[in-house]
Amino acid sequence: MASRRALVISTVVVALAGVGAWYGLEHDKRDAVEKAAAAPVPVTVAIASREDLPVYLTGLGTVQASFTVGIRAQVVGMLQHVLFKEGDHVRKGDVLAKIDPRLYQAALDNAKAKRGQDEAQLIAARKDLERSRNLVAKFFETMQVVDQQQAKVDQVIAMVAADQAAIETAQTNLDYTSIVAPSDGRIGVRLIDPGNIVSASDSSPIVTLTLTKPAAVMFTLSARSLNDVRDAMARGPVEVTAFSQDNRRTLGKGTLLLIDNMVDQASATMRMKAMFANEDEQLWPGDFVNARVSLEVLGGALTVPSAAIQTGPDDKFAWVVTEGDVVQARPITLGPTTDGRTAITLGLLTEGDRVVVSGHYKLRQNAKVTPTSPVQAVGKQALAP
Repeated sequence: MASRRALVISTVVVALAGVGAWYGLEHDKRDAVEKAAAAPVPVTVAIASREDLPVYLTGLGTVQASFTVGIRAQVVGMLQHVLFKEGDHVRKGDVLAKIDPRLYQAALDNAKAKRGQDEAQLIAARKDLERSRNLVAKFFETMQVVDQQQAKVDQVIAMVAADQAAIETAQTNLDYTSIVAPSDGRIGVRLIDPGNIVSASDSSPIVTLTLTKPAAVMFTLSARSLNDVRDAMARGPVEVTAFSQDNRRTLGKGTLLLIDNMVDQASATMRMKAMFANEDEQLWPGDFVNARVSLEVLGGALTVPSAAIQTGPDDKFAWVVTEGDVVQARPITLGPTTDGRTAITLGLLTEGDRVVVSGHYKLRQNAKVTPTSPVQAVGKQALAP
């Protein structure tokens, strides 16, 4: 009995000791958590400020030449000479190539000879008509003879007119043997070599001519922006800036020319066309560019770095560092975003407030923080969209 009692007592002592140790550990953990929760959270802040905020829309586009034409033969013949160099600039009216003209020169000479023959017949017919009229006046011929002679004169006149039309046709065909540039522009790669037979029905042109000054950019924007763009166009010319695909280079500034007459329902986008002077030919036909449309400038807008914007269960908010380095969540209503800064149109933010731009994940309402010095560059991006 004594040994059993001693065993029970020892078991109880061990259990009490275990409970005490567990309570001590839990108490230490709770103290550590409370201390960690009470420690200030390091955050980076920026200043809410008022500035003129330009409002942009950006879309992907392609460059188009303002004039593109395939240089083709208009008559059938052997391509004798190519008078251009690939890549050259040419002027309107410059002779680019020549087709063997001999058959067309012969056709022109034949048409001219035929007109000379018919003109001689016309002279003879008119003289016969005059003699018939004199004989009628002396009652040696009837009026029927005069009428027949008049009809012959009219017939020969029509033949001469047809001859003149044939001459003009032959002259035109002969002129077509010299292929000229229909516009100023840059010559592309030659696709047909001299010695080949060419015609107007050829599937491939001899060469392609493009006019790149000015140049156009076709691009798309979301259909949701349609009214904003139309309002901007109603206020005046809308500036469009073209950037390279990596947004590192500005290729040119132009003006929005038009909005397509319908929205693409499949993609919910609208096509737009902007024109650029392109004097330095930075815009190359077929190249992809980023087109940035300048809608307006919000004067004196309250802005914060976009990194400060947070999404809560109700709406957008920003953490604001108040007096005593305590953070509070302030609900806000967002406006446009440009170059890493977002306009605040409504909310409990004022100019000069310190907003948290990094370290959000550790924050809770009224938590103590250790803010760094305000940095102006936080959230900023390159000027390009």
